[in-house]
Amino acid sequence: MKVVIYARVSTEEQHTENQIPVLEDWAKRRGWEVVKVYSEDETAWKAGHQKELAQLLKDARKGDFKIVIIWALDRICRGGPSAIFPLIGTIHSYGVQVYSLQESWTEQPEGPMYGLLLSIFSWVAEMESKRRSERTKAGMLRAAQLGTKTGKAIGRPKKVLEKVG
Repeated sequence: MKVVIYARVSTEEQHTENQIPVLEDWAKRRGWEVVKVYSEDETAWKAGHQKELAQLLKDARKGDFKIVIIWALDRICRGGPSAIFPLIGTIHSYGVQVYSLQESWTEQPEGPMYGLLLSIFSWVAEMESKRRSERTKAGMLRAAQLGTKTGKAIGRPKKVLEKVG
């Protein structure tokens, strides 16, 4: 069985190298052939917004593989049910399945609980993402407030514009 790996990180401190060897081993134990690894080494909100996932979708359409294996559902999408259902639906429409190492129930997409569990897990991923963002913003606000009291500048240095004339 030809499979591909999709790995993604959430922060700059993380590395897809933590996911890929485990997923390769999982494929090997099942007798699957990993034909390609799609690796998003930047956060989803930087640069081109998941270029590797876009390429994976193009390749899935060609029928080069039958399964996408991922570390966990939140690696492929954190946008909640309204984002994950169309994404998974598109992948399935190409005759490709998405299996998650952390959520073994994904291997039974025709099962009666699949839609419910997909909704729940994608909602949880979305909430975790929102909470992380809220914590980051609160921390930045606190640091800025402390910076004004101590005279330290927080954030990017202000750009000095030269007057040309």
